[in-house]
Amino acid sequence: MKRTIRIGTRGSQLALYQAKKVKAILEIIFPELQVELKIIKTKGDKILDVALSKIGDKGLFTKEIENALLDGTVDLAVHSLKDLPTLLPEGLKLGAVLERGEFRDALVSLKGKKMADLKAGDVIATSSLRRIAGLLKINDGIIIKDIRGNVNSRLQKMEDGYCDAMIMAAAGLQRLGLDQYITEIIDPEILMPAVSQGAIAIETRLKDPGIDLLMEKLNHQETWNTIIAERAFLAHLEGGCQVPLGCYSRYENGILNMSGFVASVDGKQYIREDISGDITKGAEIGVQLAEKMLEKGALEILNQIKTTNHTH
Repeated sequence: MKRTIRIGTRGSQLALYQAKKVKAILEIIFPELQVELKIIKTKGDKILDVALSKIGDKGLFTKEIENALLDGTVDLAVHSLKDLPTLLPEGLKLGAVLERGEFRDALVSLKGKKMADLKAGDVIATSSLRRIAGLLKINDGIIIKDIRGNVNSRLQKMEDGYCDAMIMAAAGLQRLGLDQYITEIIDPEILMPAVSQGAIAIETRLKDPGIDLLMEKLNHQETWNTIIAERAFLAHLEGGCQVPLGCYSRYENGILNMSGFVASVDGKQYIREDISGDITKGAEIGVQLAEKMLEKGALEILNQIKTTNHTH
């Protein structure tokens, strides 16, 4: 009798791509397993007419799946790591990460515009405060429109004239084979990506030795070291996904180089710092980077955003 492992996932095309990828890898490493997918609808999938920053719920795309994990309906949960809050529910942990995909943002535009071509009056769609702050820092005359929904429905909206361009995670478009829509993969020095962008995460139960053994084989260590640093940075700044902050990491010869930023939503206040250190000390490096930014006044910016209730 094959042992059955059930994976909890959202039903979007991208979520299914990610869950199927984990399923395929598990079946290759452990041919004795039978892996099934269980689709679970989350609050974020049901509320499509409100800006993410206004809902302000940290577990927007994860909570229902986590409940299924806790009650034993599923054995693993697969998420885009950037959707996963830094503080996980009691009884759950980050089990493993796959090798990170493209971590940068992409500009998607109808007329083949590049970032350098953006001018005042251009309508750019995004629901991310981080991207809004980055865009307005580049040009405060850009008009921002909120956009929600899955990748295909957003592309359709743009084609219907809703906006001139959109900013999306490059990895999502690539995973769905929609590279042709990317007009530019944005230099992280121009627009810094979200914490852990491009990484696929597997969430597991705390005390589940059988699953832990599977995760050990599945986990990509280099990616793990990096995302631990990035999530420590995020946790120390207490940022949910609805704060204009981001970071990116490069590693060479065991050294982790990390850059991070915090900004006001209008992009007028912008704090950026860099740090380097031993890759095995990721969590410490992430905290140190956050501390450097707090010394420069990051807390004032974050408090200001909290009190204005994320409106822009």
